[in-house]
Amino acid sequence: MRNHDNKTPLKVEAQHLGFFETPLAYTRLKDAEPLLEDLEAAIFKNMAISAGLNRSNIGGWHSDTDMLNWGESAAVKLADTAIKICKRLSHFQDSTADGYDWSVSMWANVTSNGGLNQAHAHPGNVWAAVLYLDLGDDLGKDLSEAPGSIKDVGGAFYIEDPRFPMAAMHNTAARLIGSNGQPQQYEVELNLERGNLLVFPAWLKHGVRQYTGSRQRVSVAMNIDAVKKSK
Repeated sequence: MRNHDNKTPLKVEAQHLGFFETPLAYTRLKDAEPLLEDLEAAIFKNMAISAGLNRSNIGGWHSDTDMLNWGESAAVKLADTAIKICKRLSHFQDSTADGYDWSVSMWANVTSNGGLNQAHAHPGNVWAAVLYLDLGDDLGKDLSEAPGSIKDVGGAFYIEDPRFPMAAMHNTAARLIGSNGQPQQYEVELNLERGNLLVFPAWLKHGVRQYTGSRQRVSVAMNIDAVKKSK
């Protein structure tokens, strides 16, 4: 056996590669104010006659999932737009995206002060999507501070890295360095505005932080699936 000098470091030729990217379409609907207004009107009309459902929402109203029926043409147009985005992000080994029948189930969320959405995924689907119509109070007045001061009212939409089983890690401060040279976070919050449409894999865990503003937040969510066309 040779006696290696531990004080002399080995020379290493290395490449930093990144695999298993998670795509997320961060979009904004352009010239869509009439459509956004029609969606809002349909949502509050349905909210007045429906008690809603209990899903991931806590302290908020979750409509039934057939908004494509009561949301009228605005909901149909939104669904068609989401499908077009999904097709551009999808690849199938046995066919093109047009070789599949695409379907959408859609519902509305209205969140008041104290409401939130627990972290969850949308099993049994290929893609999920959310459109924000009203972010509520982006910045609220903090009456406990000096006049004119502001406070964060929460309500941030966040996604979780599915590769990080934090409960199984003995050191939860550990992070992986990505191919861009930056530490990867296990959770990311997204800054959203009215008209932002997010499309992401249905298995990607996501949620909404507790909202503490005074005005209601309004969003539309979708499950999007694709089934191969029969010959």
